[in-house]
Amino acid sequence: MNVRGQHYRTIWPDESDSSVIRLIDQRFLPHRFVIEVVRTVGEMANAIREMHVRGAGLIGAAAGYGMYLATFEPDLMAAAEKLKATRPTAVNLAWAIERQLRNIGAAKTLEEKRSAAFRTAQEIADEDAEHCRKIGEHGVELIRQMSEKKGGAPVNLLTHCNAGWLAFVDHGSATSPIYAAHDAGIPVHVWVDETRPRNQGSKLTAWELGEHGVPHTVIADNAGGHLMQHGKVDAVMVGTDRTTYTGDVANKIGTYLKALAAKDNGVPFYVALPSSSFDWKIRDGVKEIPIEERGAEEVSHADGLHAGAHVEVRVTPETSAAANFGFDVTPRQLVTALITERGICEANEHGIAALFPEHRGA
Repeated sequence: MNVRGQHYRTIWPDESDSSVIRLIDQRFLPHRFVIEVVRTVGEMANAIREMHVRGAGLIGAAAGYGMYLATFEPDLMAAAEKLKATRPTAVNLAWAIERQLRNIGAAKTLEEKRSAAFRTAQEIADEDAEHCRKIGEHGVELIRQMSEKKGGAPVNLLTHCNAGWLAFVDHGSATSPIYAAHDAGIPVHVWVDETRPRNQGSKLTAWELGEHGVPHTVIADNAGGHLMQHGKVDAVMVGTDRTTYTGDVANKIGTYLKALAAKDNGVPFYVALPSSSFDWKIRDGVKEIPIEERGAEEVSHADGLHAGAHVEVRVTPETSAAANFGFDVTPRQLVTALITERGICEANEHGIAALFPEHRGA
């Protein structure tokens, strides 16, 4: 992804000192572009937990680099547990840590373990970027077909939360087909849900779409159904933090409501994800996927830029309690299709197994 004409990944090792990891601190976007320096497992765990980095793929990559930093500390397993405890819903987190533990464990000397950890972290990041690029290749064909049906008129897509470049290492999942379509000259317009309470849509998705030059409009979270009723949405494209092998999708809170509105209005509802976001053990997403509950202050307070300064204000009564469920689960029957790096499939056990036969019966 380009920022003011310069290409960035969301996370990368320092060129002069590989024991230092650099990442884009998303807390300051869209008003400031800040690069954070991370040197320890504790700092990486804090960056994941406090959402300096967020998004399924990026959480996995951050955990991968965090495990590399753990090889500079005395207790590898304690570091792994510290990282695992940061965000419970995104399956990429544990997947990356377990992958690192296997590869580190296969090495003998400390130098070999550190080398294996760095190599694995780089592989996780590179694979994430490449898988997202391939998601774009497959998903752009869906947008192309919509454009042809509309006689070349702009295709109106609705997103929820941020499943863009900032949520992965590069390209994004749900945004990758959008960027590919825009770059191919297919006219697109994106309705960007603000995505309360942290506003990842209005802050992050809108910012990166703007950096790429993609036409977009920020809307209130509850406007999506209205737009669908009036024929102003051609398709919904979202990402996922964890998808079961049967096709149930966990994504940012409010996604389920968008899927219901899409179903009622005959609007296709697509979920884009790299294979690292599949959970090959969980069958029933509603009953089994752990849903992160975050601090109430994210609901009771809002932040933004005022007179050039970053400010936070309370928006609820002092005496009112607030609950902050981070995710919900969209059942497979509401999902039109899944867009993966291997192609597009139905959101059910048979369709997923056809693309990923090595996980059949896992």
